[in-house]
Amino acid sequence: MLLAITHLAYFSVILLLLTVIPQGALGEVHAASNAILIVGFLGMWRYSWAMTNFVRAIIFRRVHYPRWKRAARQRFAASGVRAHCYFMVTTYMVDNETTMMVYRRLFEAAANARDGATVVASVVDGKDVRLIRHLYDASPHDMSNVRLVIDRIKSSGKRDAMEKALRILAEMAPTQDDIMIFVDGDTVVPIDIWDQAAPMFSDPKVGALTTDEAAIIDRQNLFKDWFVLRFHQRQVMMCSMGLSRHVLTLTGRMSVFRACLATDPGFIRGVGHDHLDHWRLGRVNFLTGDDKSTWYWLLRNGYEMLYMPDVQSQSVETQPRDTFYDSAKTLMVRWFGNMMRTNGRALRLSPRSIGFFTWWSILDQRVSMWTTLVGPTSVFLTAIIYTPIVIPLYIAWVMMTRYLFCTIIALFNGVWFPVTHPFILYFGQVAGAIIKSFVLFRLDKQKWTRQGAGGGKVVVALYDRIKAYESAAFHALALTWLAVGILFLNTLE
Repeated sequence: MLLAITHLAYFSVILLLLTVIPQGALGEVHAASNAILIVGFLGMWRYSWAMTNFVRAIIFRRVHYPRWKRAARQRFAASGVRAHCYFMVTTYMVDNETTMMVYRRLFEAAANARDGATVVASVVDGKDVRLIRHLYDASPHDMSNVRLVIDRIKSSGKRDAMEKALRILAEMAPTQDDIMIFVDGDTVVPIDIWDQAAPMFSDPKVGALTTDEAAIIDRQNLFKDWFVLRFHQRQVMMCSMGLSRHVLTLTGRMSVFRACLATDPGFIRGVGHDHLDHWRLGRVNFLTGDDKSTWYWLLRNGYEMLYMPDVQSQSVETQPRDTFYDSAKTLMVRWFGNMMRTNGRALRLSPRSIGFFTWWSILDQRVSMWTTLVGPTSVFLTAIIYTPIVIPLYIAWVMMTRYLFCTIIALFNGVWFPVTHPFILYFGQVAGAIIKSFVLFRLDKQKWTRQGAGGGKVVVALYDRIKAYESAAFHALALTWLAVGILFLNTLE
């Protein structure tokens, strides 16, 4: 009942916004017709792209994926190959309760692997070593076919931990039929992950796959609503990209790789020492974004990357800052920074080799941040130059269109949505576009969410200050040209 009331109140606000427009204001609105046309044109373009992805997602989930999965399982059963299951787990600054939940499930999944399993856990803290060994020894499952290797390392970053763990795994000489599961220390794996994933690698073109995700968040707040919506959107987009057999990311929370590729020397170097040579920023060594590095290596080498919408991992998500806005901003800076550092070089790959739709989707990641900003900027300028009447019209338009999108997303996922989702969707689009434009000119700025802010004043070298000033100047210039272009279109007769 409460859900229905909040949704009725939502539509009441839309009606109220439309009724506050005076009857004689139509002439003023006509004067602002250019802004309305711009917003409408870009809206139709963006909505047609969204609907294309919705249709592709439905076709993939209802038609193609069941056929592919059935064919893969039949092919795997007929081959009679043995597929050992390797787990590579990185644990750093994870609370004991989460660690126990994660490793209990992981050891159960390892015990369920038909052809045996090896778990390589990369940890920093000695207490984690003792806890993981205790959980392994006390597991109620048959662990006779499960080997545990704990690699205790210094706190030098996730990439270093992954590189060292992969070198340990490479010494075990995995075959092309074996699979390797990358798992974060706060992610709960499905107990049947081997049974679900191993058959998909019976196709030699498949290099990796990723699965659906869900968030474990104790508190019911805006942060949780945001994550739920993000994962529901992710399910739609991943299904759409799954139709092309090239997803746009291999999430670092949990993804499955062909083990012999994950232990290839080039792959290991890409994880441990990935970088970007930028014309202005120089050599940018990647700190975060290991999932983008693994994705790019497989994409560049011509391997397919699949999506399994009916297999789900669960990750424990904690709010990194006190407020929702600061938390969302912190996470988006990291996520979109990883995206922007990688999709530029991915665009230089041939559309013929990676597929035109995949290439166009990568391009859209760059274009969409500017087109998203055109709408609110155009309305803001029109309100100043012509009439503020466009503001309630625009707000009503945003509320109606985002509600429609949330409805489609909810129907696709089979779960209805709270009234906060349309607002969060718009916030994610606009704030995300602003942050994308910010990180595009600051690709050298990286930081893990769990890194502390540090104490005391940080001394910044002169060269780094100059680069920061340059980045700010180029960013301001780009936004200025965007505003000038919108202003020019708005004033055309």
